[in-house]
Amino acid sequence: MDLGEEARLLVSNAPIRATVNHARDVHVLSFAFLLIFLAYGAAQNLESTVNTEEDLGTTSLGVLYLSFTFFSLVASLVVRALGTKNALVLGTTGYWLFIAANLKPTWFTMIPASVYLGFAASIIWVGQGTYLTSTARNHARNNGLHEGTIIGNFNGEFWGVFASHQVIGNIISLVVLKNETDGRTNGTTILFIIFLCIVTLGIALMCFLRKEDSKEEEPSLSSSSLRASILSLSKSVVAPLTNVRMILAIPLIGYSGLQAAFVWAKFTKQVVTPSLGVSGVGGAMAIYGASDAICSLVAGRLTSGLPSITFLVSGGTVVQAIVFTWLLLGQSETLGAVYLLLISALLGIGDGVFNTQLNALIGILFKHDTEGAFAQLKVWQSATISVVFFLSPYISMDTMLVSILSVLCLSYVCFLTLTVRVEKSFSSTF
Repeated sequence: MDLGEEARLLVSNAPIRATVNHARDVHVLSFAFLLIFLAYGAAQNLESTVNTEEDLGTTSLGVLYLSFTFFSLVASLVVRALGTKNALVLGTTGYWLFIAANLKPTWFTMIPASVYLGFAASIIWVGQGTYLTSTARNHARNNGLHEGTIIGNFNGEFWGVFASHQVIGNIISLVVLKNETDGRTNGTTILFIIFLCIVTLGIALMCFLRKEDSKEEEPSLSSSSLRASILSLSKSVVAPLTNVRMILAIPLIGYSGLQAAFVWAKFTKQVVTPSLGVSGVGGAMAIYGASDAICSLVAGRLTSGLPSITFLVSGGTVVQAIVFTWLLLGQSETLGAVYLLLISALLGIGDGVFNTQLNALIGILFKHDTEGAFAQLKVWQSATISVVFFLSPYISMDTMLVSILSVLCLSYVCFLTLTVRVEKSFSSTF
């Protein structure tokens, strides 16, 4: 890495001028994801309760995350071949199909839909990280702005809007299912039809994205031979793992998936439900989503380079360490409603910090293999989510909390080591 690149990591006082037009693409991307995931997120929350026969809902989610993990290994190659906009549009189809399968949930509809959604999710998330980073770089270059600041701002807007899906989706579910009196069939059918329409709107909005005018947007495999394609695939999978910076970032990436999976698999079921009942889950998750969204917006605005990322990740680490220690020592079953809602808010703050800062960090550090780096991000996140999902029925809450705290400490040490290495690399150029 040359001096110019290192300086952009560490200096945050470059002159700022008004943004021009690339922000429009960030608005489109953010609200398209909001529409798609407010439907999918709420549907995912309902899977274990509406598809209970032979644990169909639980099994389909497990298959989904395993598929997501596997296809993330090859997602960067697919995104390069299609171009990021085409990959984003194709990725939306998996969410449409999964929700449609819930209109007639059987093993022959849900499992194939889950496998395909794993593929679609892998390319849409690699495409999202690549497209957002490319847009930020073009915006900074065209307007003479500081690259790290724009990457942080664009990630803050995206993750802030995206995180609000948890609030909106839960409210829609609550309103539609609230007056259900004759079983769940009619209510859930109407709900999934509404979700299907919302996803369709999100797909239509995604089509309005503009293709970025950079070499990253050009499909690189259109005229390649099979041998060249295989070599390219091997490189995209293995190359990031030969980078010390990626190795040091992986523990924090894995932890980000672990803490999110804890909320879905343990917190709502074993902490919120015993104290507030099933009806309290929606309220707790709405507060979680609201704090996640607000924190994402604020953290994105505060991000300008590696020093700010280090500060924000440190703050998020402290917040989540306090929460998990509190749950471990405070006997979660005896916590009152106010404390549980406060914990929900703090968990949302931590998730907002890690989402914005990890994506900004990847975008800043890995300029020459953006797709491969974001593929690694999703590989390790989805892998830890699937592990938690499958193991949570067999391990206690205390064991889970101790494991999370241990991984948090390890990941933070590795992250600090990464920042020190980058700073030393910068210093050695003088």
